Amino acid sequence: MLYHAYELQRSWLNSASAWASIGAEMLSNPALPMGYMGGYLGLGPMAASALEVFAHATITRGKPAWNIETVTVDGAAETVEEATVLNKPFGDLKRFRRDGLPDDAPRLLIVAPMSGHYATLLRGTVERMIESAEVYVTDWADARTVPLKEGQFDLDDYIDYLVEFLQFIAEANEGKAAHMMAVCQPSVPAFAATAIMNGHDDPAAPRTLTMMGGPIDTRESPTGVNDLAMDRPIEWFRHNVVATVPMQYRGGGRRVYPGFLQLAGFMSMNLGNHLMSHYEMFKHLTVGDEESAQATKDFYQEYLSVCDMTAEFYLQTVEEVFQKHSIPKGTFAHRGEQVDLGAIDTTALLAIEGERDDISGIGQTKAALKLAPNLAEGKKRHYMAEGAGHYGIFNGSRWREKIAPVVEAFMAEHG
Repeated sequence: MLYHAYELQRSWLNSASAWASIGAEMLSNPALPMGYMGGYLGLGPMAASALEVFAHATITRGKPAWNIETVTVDGAAETVEEATVLNKPFGDLKRFRRDGLPDDAPRLLIVAPMSGHYATLLRGTVERMIESAEVYVTDWADARTVPLKEGQFDLDDYIDYLVEFLQFIAEANEGKAAHMMAVCQPSVPAFAATAIMNGHDDPAAPRTLTMMGGPIDTRESPTGVNDLAMDRPIEWFRHNVVATVPMQYRGGGRRVYPGFLQLAGFMSMNLGNHLMSHYEMFKHLTVGDEESAQATKDFYQEYLSVCDMTAEFYLQTVEEVFQKHSIPKGTFAHRGEQVDLGAIDTTALLAIEGERDDISGIGQTKAALKLAPNLAEGKKRHYMAEGAGHYGIFNGSRWREKIAPVVEAFMAEHG
């Protein structure tokens, strides 16, 4: 019923959004007299701006395109080639490479979170790293588009995908292992995959693992997200936030944690900020500042594009990461076998945290360094991004100018 109710509301809002968009166009078109309503009071532009904000906020969004066509390196624009190099039911492996990249440039696997948003949320992350590396990205599928015949996808499968992707990259590059970067939630499965591959002496084990704002040990500086997971038993999540995909989708019948619920949770955490952002967009549109308004539109175009994740992956993550704290307690298992974090003795570890991160608190990612006791201290580093919130760790000017150079230097040092 939950998913069907959402679909009904979405169909209503789609119609309202379409009419609002038409109204905004009519009121802002200088060739039409309606835009001059209100005389010197400027009611026409105000109404047009309000309708445009409403239309943008309520329109249905699909999967955004990557749209990374060029990057600027040393003042010159370099063409970027995008390719899907490996297809899997629950996620593809994307590759981005720019013209002029040296043959000996590092290979980097960026692991996108499977947390309600598409991998394109990391567009800024990918775009910056393309400057110095051949970049691969986990392009996760929307679970509602994956037919039931493809089976389930849980945390064990996620780890298997990462191992397979790393092995594929190494094989495609004459056996040379890649580096790996995990943004937020995938820090846990990436950490586990690294331990498994080190323990098996897998030559494709990542040379470095960068964990950014990851919930390795959520007992450190717990946030609102952590408190929510701890306050309720796993059965509450199973019965209240898991829904069945309607049959009109390819994944009809699949049990999922809907992306619209994940988005609602994140929006409610900072509702005042989101309302203010839209109010500022309204003001920019009213005075004709299209550039500033477009910047806000671009952010929410990505932020409001959501996808579903499989129920088994979501529930297992909540239970193992946020409730049982299996990773820091040393009880985390993969395919029934305990993961030995002490096996990490080759892959260098970089933990990056944001000073103002309200999703993964300070110390949660840094905890990974202590959990790898057999790794030389010279292969461990912690970096605190001053003034950065959760999204500022991997997007924006602070990421491009302060944090990315740290990642590049770490990769070069341990490459």
